[in-house]
Amino acid sequence: MAEEFVMEDTAQQSRDIAEVPAVEVINTVAVHLLSAAAVKVGLADDPATQLDLDEARKLIDALAGLVTAAAPSVGDQHARPLRDGLRSLQLAFREASPIPDPIGKGPGEKWTGSVI
Repeated sequence: MAEEFVMEDTAQQSRDIAEVPAVEVINTVAVHLLSAAAVKVGLADDPATQLDLDEARKLIDALAGLVTAAAPSVGDQHARPLRDGLRSLQLAFREASPIPDPIGKGPGEKWTGSVI
């Protein structure tokens, strides 16, 4: 009985996601990456315990790749706020880092170019 419920639930989720436009899925993923990176870069309530620049670097790099790759498909009205948020994170990372990366070598700069 429980297995039948799980299969029905999975089928419902598949139908639900099929109805969601790609731009919404991309924006949702990007916002999750932005939020997680903001916490890890120390922009949350308790930066002393949540700061983790290694994790922030990974999240920012993934976000930069997603935003760069998706921008032509989602259009400027969706890509611009994502780029702005990404740039803010990159600058916050640079500020939080005790040993700054060389210009052009910070998180995501492979995809976005130098952020100063």
